[in-house]
Amino acid sequence: MYTAVLERRREIGIMKAIGAKNSEVLSLFLIESGLLGLAGGVLGLFFGIVISKGVEFGAAQYFGESILKASVPIPLVIGALLFAFLVGALSGTLPAKSASKMKIVDTFRN
Repeated sequence: MYTAVLERRREIGIMKAIGAKNSEVLSLFLIESGLLGLAGGVLGLFFGIVISKGVEFGAAQYFGESILKASVPIPLVIGALLFAFLVGALSGTLPAKSASKMKIVDTFRN
């Protein structure tokens, strides 16, 4: 997120020049970092389910019985996705604060 803030300094300056408040810039970066965390959570959840079902299938083929059962309860999925969003948003807090406190003049300097 620090890189995103540095690369988008000009955009931040334009938003502030047309009247965006610090809180709006802050919430924009917090939502973005939360959604990036959520996207990572969705990918992790997908690959975790695929791998666990693959192990279940492999064990059934190798041992001839279904000794392993991979279960994915819905509350666990919702909790994991919520946790991924929160971790993403929390990790974007400091960069979002620095983006919201930028002065318009500083954003257009090299």
